[in-house]
Amino acid sequence: MYAIVRTGGRQQKVAVGDVIEVDRMSTSKVGDSVELSVVLVVDGEAVTSDPWVLAGAKVQAEVVDHHKGVKIDIQKYKNKTGYKKRIGHRQLHTALKITGIDAPAK
Repeated sequence: MYAIVRTGGRQQKVAVGDVIEVDRMSTSKVGDSVELSVVLVVDGEAVTSDPWVLAGAKVQAEVVDHHKGVKIDIQKYKNKTGYKKRIGHRQLHTALKITGIDAPAK
């Protein structure tokens, strides 16, 4: 059984036991339990995507870690003008471990 969940403007495929990286959840601490919104649930041969049925489905996750992602280097350059700019960015992430997928009521 797996589900497609929406978090941080993105959608990810998850199953029980998976560890996923999402954008930083600043309100939750390590060890807290969070609930993710479900877009689609696949249970064997049955695929459920009806929003009215999925309102009862829940994906439970536990916050494992808060960390920074890999560094992205940004360089801007314009020829013959002497303009150079170099900056970097590291996105903040939260690692979530999926602990349970509650099947929707049929």
